[in-house]
Amino acid sequence: MRTRELPFLPPETAAERLRPLGMLAFLDSAMEHAALGRYSYVAADPFAVFTVDSDGAMLDGKRLEGPPLAALKTLLARFAAPTMPGLPPFQGGAMGMFAYDFAHHLERLAKPGGLDPAKPTLRLGLYDTVLAFDLKEKRAFLLATGYPEAGEDSRAARAEARLAQFLARLAEPATQPAAEASVPAGFDWHSNFFAAAYRAGIERTREYILDGDIFQANIAQTFTSQIPSGFDPFALYLKLRRTNAAPFGAFFDFGDLAIASSSPERFVSLQDGIVEARPIKGTAKRADDQQEDARLAAELLASEKDRAENVMIVDLLRNDIARVCEADSVEVPVLCGLESYAAVHHLVSVVTGRLAAGRDAADLIAAAFPGGSITGAPKIRAMDIITEIEATARGPYCGSLGYIGFDGTMDLNIAIRTVSFEAGQAKLSAGGGITVLSDPAAEYEETFTKATRVFAAFETAPDTAPGRKAPEGEAP
Repeated sequence: MRTRELPFLPPETAAERLRPLGMLAFLDSAMEHAALGRYSYVAADPFAVFTVDSDGAMLDGKRLEGPPLAALKTLLARFAAPTMPGLPPFQGGAMGMFAYDFAHHLERLAKPGGLDPAKPTLRLGLYDTVLAFDLKEKRAFLLATGYPEAGEDSRAARAEARLAQFLARLAEPATQPAAEASVPAGFDWHSNFFAAAYRAGIERTREYILDGDIFQANIAQTFTSQIPSGFDPFALYLKLRRTNAAPFGAFFDFGDLAIASSSPERFVSLQDGIVEARPIKGTAKRADDQQEDARLAAELLASEKDRAENVMIVDLLRNDIARVCEADSVEVPVLCGLESYAAVHHLVSVVTGRLAAGRDAADLIAAAFPGGSITGAPKIRAMDIITEIEATARGPYCGSLGYIGFDGTMDLNIAIRTVSFEAGQAKLSAGGGITVLSDPAAEYEETFTKATRVFAAFETAPDTAPGRKAPEGEAP
């Protein structure tokens, strides 16, 4: 490992300067927090790309043997490295996306319409050089591992060359100051549901609950728009991180696919053998008036429906994590804690455990993906009901974005408040957990509450938001 401490600069500025190297990966704690939002990471120009489609895993387009996570485990083992003390946790490794639909490689599930077998459901760049930021101490470190070179001398030479390459890029002025990034007008959003149809989907989910099929399921509506000319997804992300700052934000540019996420939710992390999940269940909108805002927060904390929903998912995650953790190590240090963000209050719980000997990050993903907070319980049946009602592939939405380090560390978000840009189309989804106590009209409104700050980044006014304009002859 070769390291350089640099004069501190805003992570978004570094991302803008490194972006021309290709395949930009930006894990962004735009909402700084001493524990959850301390670090940000920027990387580009990976030395290899690992993908998974319906036929299995590939490295730089060449097929690999074995199930996808087994292939990933074998690949990462080739570049295993110790953790360097005194530096931010991620020190080089895999960064990218696990789409929600990657779950089809883990479980036997009903397949939704529009699931393209050739489209990767997992995309990870292997990044040998990373710019890591400690936002609490205002320090920046450029780290180079020298991979994929194998010999000690050749690795050292490559690491030094990569440091020089990245330092040269960082010294160049950005093509446009990040604060001046703008988003062109012309987005025209359409939902896959109109109000009456979405409410009917909620009623159908409640029927499944009353029939004993499930306890809850997370049902979403999806908004799509053609992308206007002159649009830059990174400019949108720079605005999104201001309108909806979040501790688990991310921007990835895979070339044919870009993803902008302002997620408040950690799916799962692995650090020093400790597993942590932070499921969100329970949402209330925020108010400008301080007293009204406090009242809404207190009402959420006291909500029987929201607390029951949260506890059910905590139980699901405890069971998922226990599959790969030491016996009796799984705990819930926080149950239904309150966290507040730009547009919403959330109930957030914390589930922890100690990873069992012989287990690693890939085993943890196999045990827990996708996160229970965006599926439901029991998970498999809830996912099949989601497929029936939503009738479309989710793609990156409700999957995970983040990193798996060469040293075995991992941190993945839940890809909510997330927009994807692909094949000339922008896609944004928003949903909520449905229980027997759910009110269909309230659940419909909650999807807009969750999406409002994301739409704000596109300058879409709430009263003209997609889905609120019903087709002729149908009530909104």
